[in-house]
Amino acid sequence: MSILSAYLLPHPPLAISAIGKGEEKKIQKTLDAFRQVAQEIAELAPETIIFVTAHNVLYSDYFHISPGKGSKGNFSQFAAPEVKFEVTYDVELAKAIGDAATEVALAAGPMGDKNPRLDHGVMVPLWFINPYYNDYKVVRISPSGMDVDAHYQFGRCVKQAVEQTGRKTVLIASGDLSHKLTAEGPYGYAPEGTMFDNTLMTALTYGDFLALLMMPENLKSAAAACGYEAAVIMAGLFDKQKVDCKVLSYEGPFGVGYGVARLVAGEVEKSRDYLTKIKKITLENARQSRLEEDAYQALARKSLECKIKTGKALEKPVILPKAMTENRAGVFVSLEKNGRLRGCIGTIAATKSDIAAEIMQNAVSAGLMDERFDPVTEAELEELTYCVDVLAAPEQISSVKKLDVKRYGVIVSSGSKRGLLLPNLDGVDTVEEQIAIARRKAGIFENEEISLERFEVVRHGHK
Repeated sequence: MSILSAYLLPHPPLAISAIGKGEEKKIQKTLDAFRQVAQEIAELAPETIIFVTAHNVLYSDYFHISPGKGSKGNFSQFAAPEVKFEVTYDVELAKAIGDAATEVALAAGPMGDKNPRLDHGVMVPLWFINPYYNDYKVVRISPSGMDVDAHYQFGRCVKQAVEQTGRKTVLIASGDLSHKLTAEGPYGYAPEGTMFDNTLMTALTYGDFLALLMMPENLKSAAAACGYEAAVIMAGLFDKQKVDCKVLSYEGPFGVGYGVARLVAGEVEKSRDYLTKIKKITLENARQSRLEEDAYQALARKSLECKIKTGKALEKPVILPKAMTENRAGVFVSLEKNGRLRGCIGTIAATKSDIAAEIMQNAVSAGLMDERFDPVTEAELEELTYCVDVLAAPEQISSVKKLDVKRYGVIVSSGSKRGLLLPNLDGVDTVEEQIAIARRKAGIFENEEISLERFEVVRHGHK
């Protein structure tokens, strides 16, 4: 038995009448689509409903799968404790999903459940489903901080587990879209919000999973959406298959995008092998970058490649531009894979004899010592592109008015704590955002006084 159908559903608590108190009427299209989905699920009569929700425990390197035999939850957080739910978990299917992920080296399972209660990403859809159908078990899955390829591959693991167990299953990708559609919305307005929603909903309209998977990182981060990874996992269910896609509704009257869509598998179509397509695009992007790289980028690349392939540090090349061998400066080296950050390490001020040595040290560190990412493997080397930022000497400034988020990087200091952020970064559009991120990196709280420095960079490569 394979997946009967899959749905993208939003999860606004105000859709519940006891919470919305009439405000829910402003999203009538969404409410109508919810009820249509509930009726369809009742007709399908699944044994198990899988929910993918980003509002429970999240880990950077682990897909969390519901532990135990069941769970409860209510809307007390939204002043409606009388609206409550209790579900039984499909223990066999949950384990099969974890096992399938392990087979392809994706970490997944029930460990580390910090909040066993149901979250609103599950409960809002259940509020609509239960009046029509309640003879089901549940599997609850949290996305991870891994890249888009891993989420798509995890969707393939879910499909494999469903087929292995023979479950009649429906999957619900529970997630709101951009939270930045209007100035009155919860996070204000960003033009990327509408762009993100249009891109995602168009991809689901036409089953264009390549457009979904290749969505630029800066667009995703600027849109402030919580449903993207769930949608990618859902897409992975239909790998190498035709898909009958239908958008049932879309609206965003509260500044948050609410999209409802249905996906049903068709016949096998091997050309819809999107991981292979992405791999080819990634390799071509990296090949083109190598053709265009300058001496700074080439030195960073060769330093990391030598360390990973041989275990030894690269010997400094004899022929290098004088600017690299006669000057000292702080340097940041960033690695990207198909436009997505893969590692970044740098030094605020010079720690080596010259810029070349600084690049060599930081390139290796970016690939192997950035704690946000697993170390780069030899198989990945051909997919990487490199950016090298050489920092000018920082200067003390007395006011944020002397900052320019595109031109200057910022160093925020409080006592011995210092946080740095480079200029002209995707998704960082204001000086206030720049300072706030630098504060967080340094562990400087809002109530702590700070001093500011600014610096310019010479960028080699594009991020």
